[in-house]
Amino acid sequence: MNQDRYKIGHMMSRVRVEIRGRNRYWRDAVPIEWEHHFPERKLVGEGEGSYVIDESWLLDLETIAARCFSTVAIAPDDPGRLSWLRRLVARREGE
Repeated sequence: MNQDRYKIGHMMSRVRVEIRGRNRYWRDAVPIEWEHHFPERKLVGEGEGSYVIDESWLLDLETIAARCFSTVAIAPDDPGRLSWLRRLVARREGE
């Protein structure tokens, strides 16, 4: 049983997302704008640009990200796998 998926006795579907911005400034602006528009919804940070959110927030987060010249991508459940994929893509781009 995944404890992250349970809150106040009912099942909540959580997803790991990655915010990709035009540059670091815009990527970092997304959580600030999110806090301004949805102060009751807390983003759970999991490293640079990665967050765990309630799945029902995804559309709202995508809207906020677009206003900040950024996009939201569903990230793998295993952050180590994401790191591995980034290294693989970087190698292929360097070939």
